[in-house]
Amino acid sequence: MNLRNSYLADFVNLLFPRLCQACNASLLGTEDLICTDCLYNLPYTNFHTQPDNIVAQQFWGKIDLQQAYAMLYFEKGGKVQHLIHQFKYKGMPKIGNKLGNIAADQLLNSTAIKPLDHIIPVPLHKSRLRERGFNQSTCFAQGLAAKLQATVEEHNLIRAIKTATQTHKNRFARYENMKQVFAVKYPERLEGKHILLVDDIVTTGSTLEACAQELLKIPGLKLSIATIAYAL
Repeated sequence: MNLRNSYLADFVNLLFPRLCQACNASLLGTEDLICTDCLYNLPYTNFHTQPDNIVAQQFWGKIDLQQAYAMLYFEKGGKVQHLIHQFKYKGMPKIGNKLGNIAADQLLNSTAIKPLDHIIPVPLHKSRLRERGFNQSTCFAQGLAAKLQATVEEHNLIRAIKTATQTHKNRFARYENMKQVFAVKYPERLEGKHILLVDDIVTTGSTLEACAQELLKIPGLKLSIATIAYAL
């Protein structure tokens, strides 16, 4: 970058400052979306090193998984909540791609996740997808796929029924809300494959469980789960 372009970049940054999407601090130099301090100090779970982690335990006795993983802890008012809010509701899908890249680096050190064939995002209903403009789980999946050498199978698992928000429901209500919501359009594509099912946040696990139950009807399919965050 020549001196003129450097001054221009500085001027643009003065008018439209680049901010960390986790803490709102100004980004420096080559920092992108998340500042270096946050990248190192976000509340990572290290669940990729713990086969019997809290997320995995939620599915014991319910669905047969190879591995279950969440990259970050989610707390109300914390940096992870702010980061995901910017991602989902402020139209910043690149945050999802970046978080997927970071998660992939962790999962590459996990033997249970390999070999992996396809990554399937938890689908949004088509009406909600139109409202938001993108599926946050697909953005995360794309970031993962770039490093895990797997393909994103986006339109195979579908949400056939639009459900009410899960935010204020208890575990039983969430489970009831998700019954018979999902369907697989082309199960033959997934026979004998290892699938990574991904979502943004896991709380009770009811949405992921409903998706998994449909996928595990497919002969020979192996299933793992990955999310951006686990809600405390």
